[in-house]
Amino acid sequence: MATSVEIWPDNYQAYLLFCTMDTQWRIGMSGPTGLDYAALPMALRMIAAPRAEWQQLMADVRVMESAALQAMRKE
Repeated sequence: MATSVEIWPDNYQAYLLFCTMDTQWRIGMSGPTGLDYAALPMALRMIAAPRAEWQQLMADVRVMESAALQAMRKE
């Protein structure tokens, strides 16, 4: 079942970056442990993010990563 969500324009680029990183989860013995940040610079280039915004986008992705890990651990 698909769920629709509204993405505010101010958050769209961070959301796009998080989606671009969707195949970059590191997996440990107990499941996902976090994103592989080595792939982040390439993902930032793929979404054509201005370099001046990279630090804020990284912070935004870390918030989404934390929430995603919490949700995955509940399942």
